[in-house]
Amino acid sequence: MSNTPVVELRDIRKTYASGEATVHAVRGISLKIERGEFVAIMGASGSGKSTLMNTIGCLDRPTSGQYLLDGVDVSGLDRDELADIRNRKLGFVFQGFNLLSRTTALENVELPMLYREDHPSRQERRERAMRSLEIVGLAQRAHHYSSQLSGGQQQRVAIARAIANQPQVLLADEPTGNLDSKTSIEIMGVFQRLNDEGMTIIMVTHEPDIARFCKRDLLVRDGLVVNDVAVSPRTLADEEMARYLATTPRDSSGDSAENAAA
Repeated sequence: MSNTPVVELRDIRKTYASGEATVHAVRGISLKIERGEFVAIMGASGSGKSTLMNTIGCLDRPTSGQYLLDGVDVSGLDRDELADIRNRKLGFVFQGFNLLSRTTALENVELPMLYREDHPSRQERRERAMRSLEIVGLAQRAHHYSSQLSGGQQQRVAIARAIANQPQVLLADEPTGNLDSKTSIEIMGVFQRLNDEGMTIIMVTHEPDIARFCKRDLLVRDGLVVNDVAVSPRTLADEEMARYLATTPRDSSGDSAENAAA
């Protein structure tokens, strides 16, 4: 495995024109994220955390500065090149699950593989998608449609879809924002297991309790990283999950009966 940081930002700046005013969304951020880290990006609305996340996710180009993703300078890539690198090296999980309603969980997970340049066969896509669903504990719901799944189950499908192409980095933008607190704990447990297996995860959240599941916290304010600390992941999580699982009826998918009925 390469010793090169998987994400390296060098004096990244992003400005927007807003009428006659210029908005400095990011004001010169330099940071490195090593392989296997689990990083939380926090900050108030308007702090620049979403712009920073969009830059890391190759969804937006910086106005100036250099961005190396997995050792490749992506700062000056064109739209098609950025789309290709997003598909090969990045996985995305959003607050909204963004699943296609008329397709099964398995088919939703297969979608990113349809855009790969190596064009895996239908059988290979199915096998990879099923493995991804197994990783998030939802293999038994593979042939259910999105409308037949609870919120927690839908987010598990979204995570499976994000890891189907075996990305270098998994980006999660408020992934628990549409979930109740108990289901949020379960989803963060999924992220922790993925990270324990070596997946690099970068997550935007405004919830301190959710950030406590991560191993490193970045606080963004006025377009700058004002605090960057390594933390011990929330040890209470496993205890809360165990207590919740012990007292809540479960269905065979691993989701709570309460959520499954939603």
